Formats: sequence, C-alpha cells, structure tokens
Amino acid sequence: MEHIQDDIPKKHTLFIVLSTLFITNALIAEVIGAKILSVEKILNIPALALPFIGDSKLNLEMSVGVLIWPIVFILSDIINEYFGKSGVKRISIIGAAMIAYAFFIVFLSTKTPPADFWLQNNALDPDGNSVNINHAYTTIFRQGLGIIIGSITAFLVGQLVDAYTFHYLRVLTQHKWLWLRATGSTVVSQLVDSFLILFIAFYLLGNWSMNQVIAVGLIQYLYKIILAIILTPVIYLMHSIIDKYLGRKASLKLIAEAKDL
Repeated sequence: MEHIQDDIPKKHTLFIVLSTLFITNALIAEVIGAKILSVEKILNIPALALPFIGDSKLNLEMSVGVLIWPIVFILSDIINEYFGKSGVKRISIIGAAMIAYAFFIVFLSTKTPPADFWLQNNALDPDGNSVNINHAYTTIFRQGLGIIIGSITAFLVGQLVDAYTFHYLRVLTQHKWLWLRATGSTVVSQLVDSFLILFIAFYLLGNWSMNQVIAVGLIQYLYKIILAIILTPVIYLMHSIIDKYLGRKASLKLIAEAKDL
C-alpha cells in the first residue's frame, strides 16, 4: 500500500515535468518561427537552387522555429507512451491556449508607446546605420494574424494526428518497437503540420505562392523526419530514465493503462 502511495506523486510529477518541457519548447518554437533561415548560409555553401515546380527553385530554407520542433514531438511521444492519447490531447489543448495567450500579450506589448531614451540609445546599428528600434521590435514580435492562426491550427491538428497515429501503432505492435511508433507517428503528423501552417499563414492569409509553400514545407518536413530518425536513441534514453524514476513495475503499469486512455 505504501509503495502504491509513493508512486502517485511520482506519476504526477512526471506528467508536470514532461508537460512543462512540451509547452515551453512549443511556445519558443512558435514565437521565433517568423524568421526563415538559410541552411546554406549556416554551412557556408552556395544555394542549392534546385529546379522545382514551374520556374521556382528549391533551397534549404525553413522556419527557425523548426530547429527545436523535434524536441516537441519526442516529448509528445513520451507523454503518449505513459499517459495515452488523452494525455497528449489534454496538453496539446493547453499548449495551444498558452500559445494564443502569449501572442495576445506580445501583441499588446507592441502597442505600448516607446520611451524616448530607449529610441535614442538604439538609434544606430553597429555599422552606424539609422535604426527605428520600435519598428523593428513591432515587426519581429507582431508576426501577424495569419501566422498566429496558422501556428495554433497546425500545432493543434499536428499533435492530435500524432497522438492518434502513435496510439494506433501501439495497438498494432502490441507495445513493441517504440522506434516504429515514434517515427511512424512523426512521419504522418508532421506531414500535416509542416504544410498546414505555411498554407494558412503565408498562402491563404499572406503573400506566398503555392510553390513557395510547397518548397519550404518540403524542406521543413524532411528536416523533421531526418531528426526524428537521428533522435530515436533519445526516446529510448528518456524511456530508461523514466523507468528508473518510477520503478520498473510502476512504469509497466502506467504504460499498460495508457493504451486505454
């Protein structure tokens, strides 16, 4: 009886820690996601400029927020493993609400009048060029209604697809092959997430062409899939750490209960 009581706070603590890491990384990814980075410039190589649809070119360009997104779907799979798809659904809805709240507060911050000394102290960049720091602040943080709607929609839909796909593969494999559940759910869910946000934010509500949406979405999707495969050992490592934290018996019990949640 005492052993069971000791397991209860550990279970709750585990969910709180995983959920906090999940929401924090998702929120950071969404806030910084407006910037499109060039992988070629990071690697200091010429742009690929591969022939693509029509006259468009395919380069290694993607949202900077995508860099840490693999952490989010690893945490999502771990939550699914121990707390079922209902746990992922719960934390995904909370995460989407927190993202919406964060965007609302950031939007309000861009509406506040700037102090004169702040404008004067930041009137020049390191090269001596004139800078309107308030305009720069507003441009960076007020990402636009389109990106906000696209981000929240893609996040919520992608996580729900991931949860149900992971659960389906868990039933299909009878709790075996964790790598297959994790990678398989990522392959399906990120196909939706990678293109949905760009389609809503930059095509329906922005000024991108469909070719640009497909090109950037494809690079983001390939990056996520490659990282999901590379980071598979991390999932097993986290699984091992959690098993040791909960105790083998309590861990197996929690996993068994998760399949019905």
